[in-house]
Amino acid sequence: MYPDLQGKVAVVTGAGRRKGLGEAIARKLATDGVKLVIHDLGEAKGELAPAHGVGASEEMVEVAEGLRAINPDVSTFQADMREEAQVEALIAHAVKTYGKLDILVNNAGVGYLFGPLVDATQDMWDTVLNVNLRGAFFAMKHAIRQMQTQEIEQDWGRGRIVSIGSRGSKSGSALTSSYIASKHGLVGLTRSAAIEYGGEQITVNAVCPNHVTTGLGSWQNDYMAKKRGQTVEEYLAAMRGRIPLGRVGEVEDTANACAFLCSGQARYITGEAMNVSGGEEMH
Repeated sequence: MYPDLQGKVAVVTGAGRRKGLGEAIARKLATDGVKLVIHDLGEAKGELAPAHGVGASEEMVEVAEGLRAINPDVSTFQADMREEAQVEALIAHAVKTYGKLDILVNNAGVGYLFGPLVDATQDMWDTVLNVNLRGAFFAMKHAIRQMQTQEIEQDWGRGRIVSIGSRGSKSGSALTSSYIASKHGLVGLTRSAAIEYGGEQITVNAVCPNHVTTGLGSWQNDYMAKKRGQTVEEYLAAMRGRIPLGRVGEVEDTANACAFLCSGQARYITGEAMNVSGGEEMH
């Protein structure tokens, strides 16, 4: 528990799916007394935004209801992260609803447009980069503008931004070229923003988990196992064999890291890309 998070206000993007990474992050923050705006796209939009990769509006409502059992201050907002005006409206909604914005968690991302680089289309590339990187930039831009208007709180600062990277922020992998490029870029964006706004006591960090078997993670397991000619269990067994701690990541691992970086205990940490990978990634 982090008592200094009590009463803080956070936007968590891409948090509208049950048992997803965003929901787990929101749940951890809610447990620490944070007022929340949970975001998602709200509807599937064809092959580039299929149902298995999007939090539908009905599912967002269910996620919010579950979180309100922990903390009643939970709001929802639908927005397309590729559109700056919609992202700006998301941040404005948080301020209008709760009077301020202390924390931004950039979790929204596309992790399903996989395949050989030579088969990727411009639309596939643009969708991944525009959600994973451009959307995070838009959210950062408008969150920081709001944070700059707020007073510096002793022993905590003025604001916290945590972006969800990946083991793919540090290392490459086959069949995921656009995803890897976007996640590497997210770490660069994090480091640059940390340098620009550290003097204003706004910290900017990233959390880089390895594979987590959420609903989307299950789809990834199926896809990658088929590409390797393996069963899903064979694929996961090989993955566990590469991880010193011997298991695949869980949503709570990433959620706990996010909460720490949002707390006062992390007030002297900025520009970092924290690995949460059981030792699979060590740089």
